[in-house]
Amino acid sequence: MLTLFVIWMLFFDANSWLIHHELNNNIEALNNEKTYYEKEIEKDKKALKKLTTEEGLEKFAREYYYMKRENEEIFIIEYEDSINLNK
Repeated sequence: MLTLFVIWMLFFDANSWLIHHELNNNIEALNNEKTYYEKEIEKDKKALKKLTTEEGLEKFAREYYYMKRENEEIFIIEYEDSINLNK
């Protein structure tokens, strides 16, 4: 009778060991995801802080949008390994 009770509690009950194991795995996955997003938020805060300065905003505009000052020329240098040859 005791064996039947233990088997019932481990596998078939609403609070079974299998359900607890699955829930613990879900909690661990969610905690890992939370840690990842907290790190991403910190990186984004640092990037946003850089963009709030005049120099940081200018650097971003120059690097990503190829903006320039008046009477200034920009040369884009592409290296051989960065060119897509599969045209």
